[in-house]
Amino acid sequence: MDQVTRASRSPGDLVQDLYLKELRAYKPPPIKPSDSEGHVQKFSAPKPPQSPDESDIAKDLKVYEDQQVELEGQTATGEAGAPEESWFEEEDEDEESAPGSH
Repeated sequence: MDQVTRASRSPGDLVQDLYLKELRAYKPPPIKPSDSEGHVQKFSAPKPPQSPDESDIAKDLKVYEDQQVELEGQTATGEAGAPEESWFEEEDEDEESAPGSH
């Protein structure tokens, strides 16, 4: 009776059965530790950064502390400052009082 049911199946099922049979029978080769050689680079830790020279730090800090603070809108001593411009646009009074302007 088993042959009768197999004979009545469509040809696509026969191909699927063969595929599944081969798939179940497949045994992958065992993985060896040396398999990754040539595909993966060896890890080497990066060199640690060089420590900055302590005397340079003290000198750089002193230079930083002695710097003049520059603020926007302020002028340095002895310089003539440019007049500050107003970027706000005001409507003309004539336009406000004109009827039908809104």
